[in-house]
Formats: sequence, C-alpha cells, structure tokens
Amino acid sequence: MKNKNLQFKTNLNCGGCVSKVQSDLDNANGVCEWNVDVANNDKILTVKSEGITEDEIVAIIKSKGFKAEPISASSQF
Repeated sequence: MKNKNLQFKTNLNCGGCVSKVQSDLDNANGVCEWNVDVANNDKILTVKSEGITEDEIVAIIKSKGFKAEPISASSQF
C-alpha cells in the first residue's frame, strides 16, 4: 500500500488538545508521523499514512472528543 499524506480540518485548538490525541496517534498502526498546525485557523492535522484510512483517523480523533474532517486532495498521478 502506498504511503499518503492525509489532511484533516480539526478543532484541536492548543497543545493541551493535541496532547489528548497524541498517544493514540503515536500508537496507531499505519501512522508514520503526524502534526497539527494549531496556528492555522482550520487547525490542520497532517498524517503521513502507511495504510491507515481517513475513517480510522477520524475515529481516533472523535474517540477523544474532538472533530476531524478530511480535506479532499486532488489526485496526483
């Protein structure tokens, strides 16, 4: 399976919010690396995926009480 960079619009507003999802994202099978741009108005979560799906990432974020909405990326061929 191809590695992909997935992006999500979230409501992770600060370091405290990010710390609540950190352990789950760090330990999720298929997540190579991730970060949240809390300075961006859309609070963009970027995940370097090694097989994890958008739905699985959304479920992780939701399980911690936050929202994540996939940002559609144009196909690159």
